Amino acid sequence: MRALLVVNPAATTTSARVRDVISTALASDLKLEVATTEYRGHARDLARRAAEGGEVQLVVSLGGDGTVNEIVNGLLHHGPDPDALPRLAVVPGGSTNVFARALGLPNDAVEATGALLDALRAGSSRTVGLGLASGTPGTEDEGVPARWFTFCAGLGFDAGVVGRVEQQRELGKRSTHALYLRQVARQFMGDPHRRHGTITLELPASGSAEDTGPVEGLMTAIICNTSPWTYLGNRPVYASPEASFDTALDVLGVTKMSALSGTRYAAQLLRSTPERGPRGKHTVSLHDLTDFTLHSQAPLPFQVDGDHLGLRTSATFTGVRRALRVIV
Repeated sequence: MRALLVVNPAATTTSARVRDVISTALASDLKLEVATTEYRGHARDLARRAAEGGEVQLVVSLGGDGTVNEIVNGLLHHGPDPDALPRLAVVPGGSTNVFARALGLPNDAVEATGALLDALRAGSSRTVGLGLASGTPGTEDEGVPARWFTFCAGLGFDAGVVGRVEQQRELGKRSTHALYLRQVARQFMGDPHRRHGTITLELPASGSAEDTGPVEGLMTAIICNTSPWTYLGNRPVYASPEASFDTALDVLGVTKMSALSGTRYAAQLLRSTPERGPRGKHTVSLHDLTDFTLHSQAPLPFQVDGDHLGLRTSATFTGVRRALRVIV
């Protein structure tokens, strides 16, 4: 099998020696080409060329969730086609690795490589659904390029935390869970919309009596394509426990976050399980949505797969089932 290994040399949990061991192990079973990323978006460009060239059958990501996201966007540049596009394999090398762990892979890069080789020898794979975030027609964001995501997106508070973490990393801070928790506290103290939400979630009208109309007044919206939503160390965190790679998208919205309710929701997230996520009179949970749009009265932070994309006032989301084939 002809394969491309895309290596992010800045991945936080792998060394040059580990990367060499992994590439050597993969080359024993694959006709392997190794490419090291050199700039933001390079993994996307490499994956797109691999998909358009027609010779590569497998693209392997060695990096974190950001590297996986870039590769997915490169593979699906012309749209999903799980039977024709190269398959995707993931070796986790970042600080959290949500996508790889949600697939059931070990969080250790060397162990995950062994599991990948076993799956390749057994011919084991699965198709996964993905989310697509696009600019909303008729708004100032309609020209924003569409972006595929593998496990989550967010508008509002959640994305503000992601942006703060990225700022700290650009200043040289290591990506740790303590850093993330500190930025949660700072975002809470500085968020001007936490008591009066500006986001409206709009569902397409189906023409049935079950139409629920828009959901208004959200201060944050977390869109999940799978569960868990994230990890704190080895602890999985479930924002939308029913979310799955086999369904469309789930949404957790929060309308108000006082000091008391914020503390309660944080505790619920830390105690969340595959059966139970956050709940309360200021939360809204929606399951298996194929199409919906988020509008905000004020520009809010926006993120996909942990990558902060700046401020948005709107975004349209599509849940696409069976979008990509993954080796597991």
